[in-house]
Amino acid sequence: MTSSPTIAPSGEPEVEAARTPSFFDPLSRWRYLVEPFPRAGLFYARSWSNWWQHRRDGGVPAVFPSLLLTGHAFVDEAIIASFRVLKPTSPVSSLVRAEAEAQAALELYGDRGFLADPSSFYPSPPAVERPTVRPDVARHVRYERMSFESLYEPFDGEPGRDRWLSYTANHRTRAWVLRHPGEPRPWLVCVHGTSMGKASTDFMMFRARWLHEDLGLNVVFPVLPLHGPRGDELPPYAAFPGEDVMDNVHGIAQSVWDVRRVVRWAASQGDEPVGITGISLGGFVTALVAGLEPDLACAILGVPAVDLIDLIDHHSTRTRDPQYLRVLDLARQVSVVVSPLSVSPQLPHDRRFIYAGLADRLAHPRHQVGRLWEHWGRPEVLWYKGGHVAFGRNKPVGRFVRHALESSGLAAPRG
Repeated sequence: MTSSPTIAPSGEPEVEAARTPSFFDPLSRWRYLVEPFPRAGLFYARSWSNWWQHRRDGGVPAVFPSLLLTGHAFVDEAIIASFRVLKPTSPVSSLVRAEAEAQAALELYGDRGFLADPSSFYPSPPAVERPTVRPDVARHVRYERMSFESLYEPFDGEPGRDRWLSYTANHRTRAWVLRHPGEPRPWLVCVHGTSMGKASTDFMMFRARWLHEDLGLNVVFPVLPLHGPRGDELPPYAAFPGEDVMDNVHGIAQSVWDVRRVVRWAASQGDEPVGITGISLGGFVTALVAGLEPDLACAILGVPAVDLIDLIDHHSTRTRDPQYLRVLDLARQVSVVVSPLSVSPQLPHDRRFIYAGLADRLAHPRHQVGRLWEHWGRPEVLWYKGGHVAFGRNKPVGRFVRHALESSGLAAPRG
């Protein structure tokens, strides 16, 4: 258990260093590196009971266990292990601060009515004016690097405001743009996932050349807060998403703010329709944007997370001491204002699409994606046989995305 803080001569809480394995502890690193093997084996064993229990359900399907699916689960578990190795646990002092900030935020959001009406937490952002644009090349694809001032600020008095504003590289929104000059084409806004936000990675994961050249779309890739060039020179332990409760709240709020501005900017380029798609964390953000922007042509959620608190807790390396559990409880209450389950999609039911992997170990198909699918009224969905990162090379996913774009009027039908 964590010891209680003592009071230093300055009057500030003095907290012992985190009682967690050192980042450079070779035993700790070895343990995390070998964990994917037993965890993948556990997935295989549990798949049998899951298949038997849910094989006749009308909801999220239960796939018959196989070594191929277990291999997909192993890849996901290896990615989770790498996060644990590369991102050491923050000190216990951060828990003390996080608990105080979350409690203050809960009171503030209650007083302002955000908990009762989460959509009121998101003010309408201003239009993008005079963006900076310069040409560049990534993965043999010519594109435009667009940037503009984000203008996002947490509310006055909102806990964590000053810390969030101290991340100076995050003040400027950035986006990668692929367009057909002089030709009116529909737009697709692609919202990336965690640890992405670089043009080369984003183009590969979204198959940018296919979207732009084969399907003929104009495509724009906004960079989320603290990702890519917006994450330069961050202080230790700063991350989005991460363990800090209010940094997560501000990160989601600014993501929604920035993406809405990009959606409206794309719509201002002509009279063509604008759709949106997102993967993983980007699916989370896309679901929120779809609940706030009424004029989207479609929303395609790929392996979307829906509950960041459960996701972070599930993959945390912290011991479950009472203080950590208190922070988790407060975080769940605060996160109501930034949950995709707190807003309803504004676009028609036949313009909503979801795809998810049945062996996904990061965004669990039943506990994460299934809840959002139900909340969205069970729209058209593809449950593919694979893990979280398998969608990039999965042919059924490609066919599903093309079908979604064609049926929404963004892409011309084949032939």
